[in-house]
Amino acid sequence: MQVFTMVAMSSVNFSSMICYSILAPFFPSEARRKGVSQTIIGLIFGWYALCVLLVSLLLGKYIVQIGAKFMIISGIFVSAVCTMLFGLLDRTSSGMPFILLCFLVRSVNAVGFAAAVTSSFAILAKVFPNNIATVMGCVEVFTGLGLILGPPLGGWLYQSFGFEIPFIALGCLLFAMVPFNICLLPKLDADESESSFLRLCSCVRILLICFALFTLSSGLGFLDATLALFAVDKFSMSSGSVGLLMMGLSLPYGAASPVFGFFSDKFPHLRRWMMVTGGMITAMGFCLLGPVPVLHVTSHLWLTVLMLVLIGFSLCLTGIPSFAEMLVSAHELGLPENLSTLGLVSGLFSAVWSAGMFFGPVVGGYVAQQVNFQSASGVQGGITFIAALLLGVFYIYEEFQKKRYVLSTAPESKF
Repeated sequence: MQVFTMVAMSSVNFSSMICYSILAPFFPSEARRKGVSQTIIGLIFGWYALCVLLVSLLLGKYIVQIGAKFMIISGIFVSAVCTMLFGLLDRTSSGMPFILLCFLVRSVNAVGFAAAVTSSFAILAKVFPNNIATVMGCVEVFTGLGLILGPPLGGWLYQSFGFEIPFIALGCLLFAMVPFNICLLPKLDADESESSFLRLCSCVRILLICFALFTLSSGLGFLDATLALFAVDKFSMSSGSVGLLMMGLSLPYGAASPVFGFFSDKFPHLRRWMMVTGGMITAMGFCLLGPVPVLHVTSHLWLTVLMLVLIGFSLCLTGIPSFAEMLVSAHELGLPENLSTLGLVSGLFSAVWSAGMFFGPVVGGYVAQQVNFQSASGVQGGITFIAALLLGVFYIYEEFQKKRYVLSTAPESKF
C-alpha cells in the first residue's frame, strides 16, 4: 500500500504543479496585450491562492466526512476541466470580459487544487506516520520536477502553437491522472474527533511556523507574477528563455527536497534550526535578486540566476521540515493521532501557503508597478527575514525555558 500511495501522490504533485507553473513565462505578457495592468495580473495570480486558502480550511475540517480518496480524485477532475477552459480565454474580448473570466475559471480551478493538495498531505501522513518528512521530501522531487518542466514547456508550447495548446495538453494529462489514482490510492478508515482550527492555532509555535511558511509562499507567488516581466524588460528575454530562467528556482528545490527530508527525520531536533536558517538565506536571496537599490549593486543575469538557485535551496530547507514540526506541535497540544487531526494540519498548511501565494503577487505586483521590481523584491526579503528572526527568537526562548524548568525540578545536592 505504501508504494502505491507514494506513486499516486507523486503523480498528483507532478501533474498539479506542471499545470500551475505553465502560466508564469507567458501569461503576464499575454494579459498585458489584453489591456490588463500589472496590478491586476498579480491579483489574478493571487486570487487563485486566496480561493485555495478558504477552501483548504473547509476541506481540512471535513476530510473525514468527505473521504480523502474521493476528495483527491474529484479535485484532479475539476482542475483538469478548468485548465482546458483557461486555454480558451484568449478568444474573449480584451479588457473586462477577459479579466472576469480569468477570475471565474481560476476560482473553480482553485477548489479542485485545494481538494487534491489538502487530501494528499493527510494521506501521506496517515500512510507514513514515522517518516513523514522523508516521504514528503521524496514527493517534493516531483513537485520540483513539475515546477521545472512547467515554465519551459509552457513557454515552448506557447511560442510554437499559441495560447490554447499548453492548457489543453496539460489538462489532458490531469484527466489521465483520474483513473490512475482510482486504481492506486487506498481507502483509509477514519474516526471523527472534536479537534478544531482554533485549538490548533492556540499554539504560538504553530503560528510562528505558519508566518514563516507564509513568507516563503509569498516569495514564490511574487516571482510568478513579476519575474517574467522583469526578465523581459531588463534582459530582453523571450518567453521560452524566461521558462529556462525559472528552472534556476525549481531545479535546486526538487534536487534538495529528499536530502533535507531525510535529515529532518534523522535529526528531528534540528528541524527548527533548518527552518530558521532557510528563512534567513531566502531573505538574503530576495534582497540580492533585484538587487535592492540601497545596496548599489549592478543587476546582472548571472546574479539573478544565482539568487534564484539560492532561494530554491533555502525554500526547501524551510518548507520540508515545517509540516512535520506542525504535526509534532499538534500532538503536543493533545490532539489525537488520526485522520481528522491530519486533515486539520494539512488544511492549515495549505491555507497558510495559499495566503502567501495571494499576498505575494498582489502586494508584490503593486509595489513593482508603483516603484520597481528591485524594491518589491527587497520588501519580500525583509518580511522573510522578520519571520525567520521571530521563529529563531522563540526557539531560543523555548530552549531557555526548558533548561530553567530542568534546573528548578532537579534534586538539590546534599553536599
